Amino acid sequence: VMTAMAALAGFAALYSLYGGLKAVALTDIIQVVILILGGFAITWIALDALPADGALGGLAMLWQEMPGHFEMILDESNPAYSDLPGIWTLLGGLWVLHFSYWGFNQYIIQRALGAENLGEAQKGLAFAAFLKVLVPFIVVIPGIAAVILAQQGVLDGAALAEKSDRTYGELMSFAPAGLRGLVFAALIAAVVSSLASMMNSISTIFTMDLYKGWQPAKPEQHYVTVGRVAAFSAMVIALFLARPFIGGFESGFQTVQEYTGFIAPGIVVVFLLGFFDKKMNAVGAFTALLGSLAVNVMLKFGMPDVPFIIRIWGVFMLSIVAAAVVSRMTAPPEEEQTVKLGDIAFATTMLFNTLAMLTVAILIGLYVILW
Repeated sequence: VMTAMAALAGFAALYSLYGGLKAVALTDIIQVVILILGGFAITWIALDALPADGALGGLAMLWQEMPGHFEMILDESNPAYSDLPGIWTLLGGLWVLHFSYWGFNQYIIQRALGAENLGEAQKGLAFAAFLKVLVPFIVVIPGIAAVILAQQGVLDGAALAEKSDRTYGELMSFAPAGLRGLVFAALIAAVVSSLASMMNSISTIFTMDLYKGWQPAKPEQHYVTVGRVAAFSAMVIALFLARPFIGGFESGFQTVQEYTGFIAPGIVVVFLLGFFDKKMNAVGAFTALLGSLAVNVMLKFGMPDVPFIIRIWGVFMLSIVAAAVVSRMTAPPEEEQTVKLGDIAFATTMLFNTLAMLTVAILIGLYVILW
């Protein structure tokens, strides 16, 4: 496993550090098309493998026999309620995680900054939101189909129960050899692309936000080299830190969300108060960031039964109060350090508005139908 991780990291480093954001973007375009089409193909194949009249019949079978798996708001009797606590998932920390990732994460922001103009950036973000809506159809539905296939002995239910992350790989085995290889290659490309994007972000943040302030007026090539060294060093550190956790979590995605939630409340507070509170200063920002981490750690180990979604929301509210109070107890920021909302262009195009409203309408419809 470590060899595979090192190989993926090395490949990502090669084309990210020497190809830059353009190489990452071009790879993203190719792999996302293959992933979406391949994902729908695997979904169709999984549904078609059910004892029903074709793929559409398989979908109807899932709806009739596994209604509990289509619930978006879980009740307390659901085994997964401790992870996704019903309505509190929608009203609580889920928003904090999404604002942190989709709104304030350099990993996402760099895509918008790489656009030709503001209009193109808005189109890209609206299209990404629409693609996000498709994910449940190409990830969740095959998983529900796998439950029935395991019950009927088509899949090894005992093995999948022990190692649930093998499920999608088992479903891929139903696909023809060519398609199976294509989807697998796209999955590898997605992993490498994510690593490359993170390395590009690390390089940018370290060089432009930290190092350049300490060592100004250096040649451009000097900053390029520093950025490459910083990104490569971060990747090596990440590999060593990841080693003790390999295979130690039931769900990698949920684990990432939970531990990202240690710092997400503080990040969202810094940006929101930075935009809308003229008295927010650097001391208040550091209070929110460090306090978010410290309180999350204490609650994680001191109150382990509290769902992490609820914990994140509570820490977010505490961080807002702490940052606001500390900012008012310390020196106010300089005028040039405050954000002037009047200087920011908030205009959106008709196309963006239409796509945004369509995506929101689809999302609301899904919650109404699958509540």
